[in-house]
Order: sequence, then structure tokens, then C-alpha cells
Amino acid sequence: MLIQTLITGLSIGGVYALMAVGYSLVFSILNFSNFAHGTIIMLGAYIGYFLVSHIKVGFYFSFLGAILGAALLALINVKLAYDPLIKRKAQPLYLMITAMGVSIFLENMVYVTIGSHFYSYPEIFKKSSIKILGSEIGALDFFALIFSFAAIYLLHLYLTKTKMGTAIRAASYDMTAASLYGVNMSKLISIVFLLAGCFAGLAGVFMGMKYMVYPTMGWITNKAYIAAVIGGLGSLPGAVIGGIVLGVLETFVSVYISSVIRDVFSFTLVIVFLIFMPAGLLGKYLEEKV
Repeated sequence: MLIQTLITGLSIGGVYALMAVGYSLVFSILNFSNFAHGTIIMLGAYIGYFLVSHIKVGFYFSFLGAILGAALLALINVKLAYDPLIKRKAQPLYLMITAMGVSIFLENMVYVTIGSHFYSYPEIFKKSSIKILGSEIGALDFFALIFSFAAIYLLHLYLTKTKMGTAIRAASYDMTAASLYGVNMSKLISIVFLLAGCFAGLAGVFMGMKYMVYPTMGWITNKAYIAAVIGGLGSLPGAVIGGIVLGVLETFVSVYISSVIRDVFSFTLVIVFLIFMPAGLLGKYLEEKV
């Protein structure tokens, strides 16, 4: 039971980490909380669902389609909503307010075009399980765990082994200095949102498969935001650690105490961090961050 609970918690934590990395990527560069990220995750879940259930292109192709679709939507979002403000050197607060507006707009567009129905992915992994040390682990949980950490590791390689990755890390410390060294900031911001969109699509498919697909499923990303706060907004390693910590603790609370207080526990935890460790585990104290 202990091993099963731990692996399930790591699986959920891995998906939280995927979502939190998207928040932290944008925050590390532009210093604002991109609340539209949750809506992109929701749209990624819808794209994956319609590809696998209606167009019937196969699970792995729908998986890839959800990632690419969410990345494209994230890029359109930054070009239409954020770029005009960034070019005017708007304060991060205005970007955050715009993100809220984008989130509300997209969510209501889904209501108008698709409706408020709940959809469920085909039972690809739900009926199968894997035995690990005598414990029965759901194949979906195991699959989500492996893919989540593989995606995070690939992002780590990209940020540490490529020229653009180095530029992103430099810009996270000082955008002005990075631009003076010849970094194309418009291109860099677009790539950051593309990466965040890829992680949103990946997380959206996993959340849709584990739960359901519906217009307000973006609220689940509040947990990812909690994970990002715990780890430290703007810190990618912190986002991963925060997601894992939150996922494991939530699962243990659900199994050994009560699933009813799981959400209460999560929001209480973030309040405690905001009071005693407002920069999170690995974050930095920067006054201009919103």
C-alpha cells in the first residue's frame, strides 16, 4: 500500500511539475504569473480527446497533436495578447491582468462552441496495471510518471546544452544584459511560450485521461501554481520539486487521512509557505515580481 501510494503520488506530482514548469518558464523571463496557462492545458486536453476519439488517429499521434496544438495556441496567445504590451514595456501587473482576460475569453469560447459537457478519454490504460515490489500500480500512473520526468529531463538538456537554452537562462537573470549581448528577445519569448505550451499539452492529456475533459478543468492548474510557489516562482528546479512534494503529500493525505481535506491541505500549505518562505524553496526575493 505504501509503495502504491508513493508511486501514485509521484505520478500526480510529475503532472503537477509539468504544469508548474510552464508557469515558471514564463515567470522567469517576464516576471508575471501567466494565468492563461491553465486554459491552454484545458485546450490541450480537448485537442487530444477529439483526435483520439473522433478523428481516431491513434493515441500516440493524438498525444503529439495535443502537444503541438497547445504550443501553437500558446504562441498565438503571446503574439496577440502579450507582445503589444511587452513592446510598450508594460508593467508585469498589466500582463497578469491580460492573462486573466485571455483565460476567461478562451474558457467561454469553449462553452459557446463545444458546450459544457464532460468527456472522457477511451480506456487505454485504465484496465491494466503493473506489478512493482508486490504492489499493483495503474499503467496510466506509471506512464504519466515516466513521460513527465522524461519531458522535464529533455527540457533540462535543452536549457543547458543549446545556445537558445543558454540565452533563456541568461535572460532569466537579466533581460537587458542578455539583449545587449545580441539575444533576440522577441524570438526568445516566443520559444519560451512554445515550450510552456508543449508542457501544457502534455499535462492536459494526462489530466484528461486521469479525470475528465471539461471547460473549467483549468482550475486544476491552481495545484500547479501552488507547486510553483512552493518551489519558488521562476525556478525550474523549484517547480519540479514543488510539484513532486505537493503530489506525494496530497496522495498520502488522501489515502491515510481523508480525500475530503486534500484540497484544504494544499491551500493551507501554500499559505504557510507564503507566510514563512514567500520565495519558496529555491526562489529568489525580488520585489518587482508579482
